[in-house]
Amino acid sequence: MLVLGIESSCDETAAAVVKDGAELLSNVIASQIHVHSKYGGIVPEIASRKHMEAIVPVILQALDDAGVKLDDIDGIAVTRGPGLVGSLLVGLSMAKALAFARGIPFVGVNHLEGHVAAIFLTDRPPVFPFIALVVSGGHTNVYLVRDFQDFTILGQTRDDAAGEAFDKAAKLLNIGYPGGVVIDRMAKRGDTRRIAFPRAMKDSPDFSFSGVKTSLLTILKKQGRPFTEEEMPHVVASYQEAIVDVLVEKTLSAAQKADVSRVVVCGGVAANSRLREKFFDEGGQRCFDVFFPPMVLCTDNAAMIAVVGEHLLKKGQRGSLDLNAVSRWPLDKMSG
Repeated sequence: MLVLGIESSCDETAAAVVKDGAELLSNVIASQIHVHSKYGGIVPEIASRKHMEAIVPVILQALDDAGVKLDDIDGIAVTRGPGLVGSLLVGLSMAKALAFARGIPFVGVNHLEGHVAAIFLTDRPPVFPFIALVVSGGHTNVYLVRDFQDFTILGQTRDDAAGEAFDKAAKLLNIGYPGGVVIDRMAKRGDTRRIAFPRAMKDSPDFSFSGVKTSLLTILKKQGRPFTEEEMPHVVASYQEAIVDVLVEKTLSAAQKADVSRVVVCGGVAANSRLREKFFDEGGQRCFDVFFPPMVLCTDNAAMIAVVGEHLLKKGQRGSLDLNAVSRWPLDKMSG
């Protein structure tokens, strides 16, 4: 089965062609980072306009890269939610138009399930069940995954997501956007023990990252001046380490309590080099098998959407032309 995936939940316009839910034939992503960087974050109205400009060229490029025509496509998978509704509607409307005009079945896909499913595009995919940490700018959730569309939430953030904590810190320190990428790069030159940032909610399966952000703000206010170029790598390395420590410990603890030996880490923050290093180190010491998608499949992409779509289409699921976008769509409550 050849599935065309379409993703437009936030600020990346993406299309991909995937064969049989496992073979990646093309993966095209048009980023808007350069547009939103001057604002220090995503501007929803601008994002949706940029999706409208990019959606057709991106789909055509994905088909061309895969060496196929639209007539060869057996089904279309499109992100329905969660995300920015204006952005989602661009991709969803395009999927409906293509499906209607060409008589191709289409299906709406949960963006978070897509992130988890990205792991099935690797050479060594895990078998069910496994624990999945979905960690990005908008989400920090731990799930027990028994199968496609069979998720039980084990822990979630109570305030900021991990990626949001990185972006807010970078904005506070005035070091650039996107914050996670800048901090990851700069932290390589810093001492992770220079500043003792808090690790919140140690006895809970849930996460909280507002405290570490507030701690950084308090330090800045107390010293009454910006950090110097010499100080900055140590600050961001210590800040990053606090976030990484919590993500690793809570995820592995959840896996231990669930008696599951396989752990998948996915989402945009899964591209963080320190997070990968620490998960492999700690996971190995505690006999967990840890899986990460390749970097290009950690951030938002359409290939991961196509993987889920292929599974749903083969089960006989079909989207109707009145299917609407949803800003919130919890993975453990995907019906409806």
